[in-house]
Amino acid sequence: MHRTVTPTRRHVLQAAAAGVAVLATGCASIGAAARPRVVVVGGGWGGLGAVRSLIEGGKADVTLIEPNEGFMSCPMSALYIAGLKPVSYLQRSYQNVDQKGVKRVRERVLEIDRAKSQVVTATQRLTYDFLVLSLGVDYMEEGIQGYAEARAQLPVGFRAFEQMAVRQQVDEFLVKGGQFVISAPRPPYRCPPAPYERAFLIAEQMQKRATKGKIIILDANAAPTPASTTKVILNAMQQYSGQIEYVPSSEIKSVDMGKRSLQTSAGEVGFQHANLVLPMRAPGLIRQAGLGERWAAIKLPSFQSVADDRIYVIGDAQGSPLPKSGHVAFNAGKQVAEEILERLAGKTMAAPTAAVDLPTGICWAKVTEKEAININVTSSIAPGEAAKLKFTVDEVPNARSGAGAASWADGMWKAMLG
Repeated sequence: MHRTVTPTRRHVLQAAAAGVAVLATGCASIGAAARPRVVVVGGGWGGLGAVRSLIEGGKADVTLIEPNEGFMSCPMSALYIAGLKPVSYLQRSYQNVDQKGVKRVRERVLEIDRAKSQVVTATQRLTYDFLVLSLGVDYMEEGIQGYAEARAQLPVGFRAFEQMAVRQQVDEFLVKGGQFVISAPRPPYRCPPAPYERAFLIAEQMQKRATKGKIIILDANAAPTPASTTKVILNAMQQYSGQIEYVPSSEIKSVDMGKRSLQTSAGEVGFQHANLVLPMRAPGLIRQAGLGERWAAIKLPSFQSVADDRIYVIGDAQGSPLPKSGHVAFNAGKQVAEEILERLAGKTMAAPTAAVDLPTGICWAKVTEKEAININVTSSIAPGEAAKLKFTVDEVPNARSGAGAASWADGMWKAMLG
């Protein structure tokens, strides 16, 4: 018999925002003969947050499906792209995760068979009792005419291991000069400050190397996003007035690599190099499994799929107002793992009766090699209401936040992979 747990902050975090109690899945429903099976798809920030907490709980067999042999961080990657850090700074091994008893499958998931509770790869079908999806993002290439044909020459670099191709573009630009276009799409997309951060760090190198040319930021928005960062980012651009030209409300319509030109809502723009940050959506697996359209449809605060309460979607693929950032993904992974462990223990998740906190996020936008803007996000949700977000942002870039970003990254990588 399941016992009812008195609602606490820990428990209400895992209940549906609309006040509908989450149905418990006790060990009896899984079977006493075998340990329950939790499959986590995606070995990035969110997936690793879930895996580490699940393993520490010791109640389930945990499988991590991740096609890459190692981990590469997208947060802090602007330092590598601008030539300030080696690629090894961002890369880590999964060795410590393996040693903790996680079964790691180095394959791509081809299908989620919800009827059979199985994840399908090229060589096997993995049965799950609970499934955690931390899939990251996909690019909406069809939104820019001609991009698909130019893909190899215009790397986006917002997914792990793609940054190396962007670095090659930057290295060549810093030597040859010319016009380097960086675009920012309309949100939601992964790490909104990132296009501006890349522009700042490349511009700093232009100053140091006396590179002749300029960076053109084509922003589909009327001002830098999120709105809480607009003022500090625009002010930071002033120190690069000789290197950066900012063009707001300029959505890219098409690209012509033969002419090296872009058609935008603000007119035609020529370029020698370009880092076009495309509009984003959840990977196709979400649509294949019937879990959502552009983004996975989830219930807050639990991160359960609207379509299937044994599936949790965390990280950037989930469709909620929460920022699409590594730190939010990691904290959501930990929270989801706690709920799964509670459900495996046969506990019923109580519905929240008041506002509860959602996973917090910390983000850093480098403006120079030594200075950064710190962006903190807290959020909460009350039954029947939309999530409420609060941003706390540095008023000016500063060295303290620059050092804090490095310490934060080292601590997070250790928490995930140490």
